[in-house]
Amino acid sequence: MRVRAKWVEGVAFVGESGSGHAVVMDGAPEAGGRNLGPRPMEMVLLGLAGCTGFDVVTILRKARQAVTDCVVEVEAERAETVPRVFTRIHVHYRVRGRGLDARAVARAVQLSAEKYCSVSRMLAASVEIRHDHRVEEEAGDGAGGP
Repeated sequence: MRVRAKWVEGVAFVGESGSGHAVVMDGAPEAGGRNLGPRPMEMVLLGLAGCTGFDVVTILRKARQAVTDCVVEVEAERAETVPRVFTRIHVHYRVRGRGLDARAVARAVQLSAEKYCSVSRMLAASVEIRHDHRVEEEAGDGAGGP
């Protein structure tokens, strides 16, 4: 796996993935940026959210759960001094579906956190990560049911 970051101006970079996708990363104006894109540390959290969300949805589908939506919200605290590494991360999942088994959702979250999500496992080696989830029932389709 390879990526490349090309400096554009100020503190803005265009990140290019090996799979052919690009994203602009930039800093806040007080750091010399123009706020053109997410900060690099935000990208790390986005990678965590995407990785674990991918796992949870895949695991639930394999378990034949009727998942219709999955939102992963990540909040992190950083050290006050340089390097401003993450010191604590909280991952919250909102999983929606029809007749979802709450135990299956909890198991999917656990499997992602402890086994499958590469980003989570890598970060957990140096950061406290907490996970929690909420299961939401999908509203009826209006076809006569409650």
